[in-house]
Amino acid sequence: MHETENPRYPFVSRRAFLQAGTIGALGLSMAGVAGLRASNPDRAERPKAVIFLFLTGGASQHDTFDMKPGGPVDFKGEFDPIATRTPGIQICEHMPMIAQCSQHWSLVRSLTHTNNGHDAATYLMLTGRSQLPTNFRSSRPQSTDFPSITAIAGAKTQRRGIWPGAAVLPEKIYHSNTGIYPGQFAGLLGSRHEPWFLEMTDKPHAYHSYSGAFPEYLFDLHRGEPSDRRDWRFEVPNLTLPEGALDSRHRQRMNLLGHIESQQRGLDTAASAAGYDRVRQSAVSLLTNPSVRHAFDVRNAPRRVLERYGDNSFGWSLLMARRLVEAGVNMVQVNMGNFGSWDLHGNNFPCLKNYLFPPTDRAVSALIEDLHQSGLLDDTLVVMAGEFGRTPQITHIARNIYRTPGRDHWGPVQTAWFAGGGVRGGTVIGASDANGAYPSADPQTPENFAATIYDALGIPRSAEWHDTTGRPYHVYMAEPIRGLRAS
Repeated sequence: MHETENPRYPFVSRRAFLQAGTIGALGLSMAGVAGLRASNPDRAERPKAVIFLFLTGGASQHDTFDMKPGGPVDFKGEFDPIATRTPGIQICEHMPMIAQCSQHWSLVRSLTHTNNGHDAATYLMLTGRSQLPTNFRSSRPQSTDFPSITAIAGAKTQRRGIWPGAAVLPEKIYHSNTGIYPGQFAGLLGSRHEPWFLEMTDKPHAYHSYSGAFPEYLFDLHRGEPSDRRDWRFEVPNLTLPEGALDSRHRQRMNLLGHIESQQRGLDTAASAAGYDRVRQSAVSLLTNPSVRHAFDVRNAPRRVLERYGDNSFGWSLLMARRLVEAGVNMVQVNMGNFGSWDLHGNNFPCLKNYLFPPTDRAVSALIEDLHQSGLLDDTLVVMAGEFGRTPQITHIARNIYRTPGRDHWGPVQTAWFAGGGVRGGTVIGASDANGAYPSADPQTPENFAATIYDALGIPRSAEWHDTTGRPYHVYMAEPIRGLRAS
């Protein structure tokens, strides 16, 4: 198996790792973290990281980053473009804060695949493959699925102390009618390489009444109005190790909801007795330390931080992603949109304007600003995309359900957004045609998309991953997107 090019961190004690992780997770100053790191002069340079913002349900390219103001009336929509900080680049008027940090981000307006189904398109985008396998089963994750980009990233980058290589928050991707989508998991890579799933939200039971994101922005898709749901929660209810990190007997003892203090000594003993390596022991210590659990409680962040990120689940999720990356997680996937809230077949414009754009604009711009000010942006790639775009033509397919029109699923083109991690800010790669329906220049595939992430993480082009039988597979299935990064 090929080794990664990421530097290997020298081994220090579990206590030192826990202290370093806790400082990072608490979001303390970089000076404090630097001081701790200075105590270990042989330490290698900080590795690269990725934060992947997945817009569950599929956001419209027309209404976000690839507007067609001169297009047909039934394609254009209700929103107007505004200038960004970069001359010649315009985006939706309802994302003014993102517009003002365009020197840090770039657009790829020609990301394409051929599938219009949520489950299949999610599989393609999260695994970085343009074709479904012959054994694909809708909403039925299988051990024979290809691994997600996040799982491969976690497996092929060097773990930093007590932290898992990859994490997913604040929930897995579900559908109300069909269950959980495949493509999110380790699959053929093996259960021990599952990302660290941090389930922090509950799931509404009716598709028409879900949380668009957060308590103050709950909305009912069918009515395009605020929802009556007020019992929605966001917390870290059960921090557990990834599947395979401990055997089933030991995993039953990892629940943090109760008996934390009484279990801590037993868990450490069990890990040692079973002969697990010291990194696994460190992970046990991480999960059983009350101060670390407190560090994940982003809802109690300083008021100024919550005001900047947004005191809602988008803000909390991105703040947590930032803390995890600083602390030592190499890749964090944030599923932005409880229960597919970007899937706007109807009431597209009021739902975007009132419930989805405001927190997205605030949280994403805050994340970029925060990473930049802390010195982390150069080494952290932030990526934003969904499973597909939306139809160029506005439709009103179910007038008896939706009050106003929307857009349907559209795999042929979407816009992907990239920031940091060596990206050349103020750049547009590719283009869609005049109607925003198909790529007209420099088409990019899910394979190119995945390769860009792997490249930003420093995974070598020759890298392979192996399935549970030892069969090798290439990590890179295509070249990274050309012209996106400065180097």
